[in-house]
Amino acid sequence: MNQMTSLETPLLTAARLLTHWQGHRDLTRRTIEAFSEEGFEQHHASGMRSFQEMTLEILGMMDHQLKWLRSGQPQWDGAQPGQQLPSRAEILRRWDEQTAELAQVWPTVSTELWLTPVDTGWGRMSAYKSVEYLIENEIHHRAQGYVYLRELGTEPPSFYERSDVTEE
Repeated sequence: MNQMTSLETPLLTAARLLTHWQGHRDLTRRTIEAFSEEGFEQHHASGMRSFQEMTLEILGMMDHQLKWLRSGQPQWDGAQPGQQLPSRAEILRRWDEQTAELAQVWPTVSTELWLTPVDTGWGRMSAYKSVEYLIENEIHHRAQGYVYLRELGTEPPSFYERSDVTEE
């Protein structure tokens, strides 16, 4: 009888990946909410961006990913130089819209799209690898936001308080 080794056991389904990502998106949303408007827009470390600017990057990359998942092809519009930075409330509104759209689009993505590498603005990768990168990028920027919150005297949300962390 051919038995799978523990390294061959599939652990992550598309549904679980979505749940994992939504847990991170919820935590990042709570991080955005923890900032005062002024701290969100103006506070930054030397040589770094404000958390407002970092969240705009995350939103832009998510727009790109959603277009890819809907159309089957990566489409990067690029940043719009000189654009007016939206308020924290506007960013949260867009965040919620994207999160809902992600939940709607996700079940329609084919296995082929998930796993087939294509040329993107960041090299050749599959939609799955792109999603992995977006999650990592979000975590990276959220950690920067945690440092900013602590510098501002605000306790950030506990990083382990995510809906996807608790056992089912």
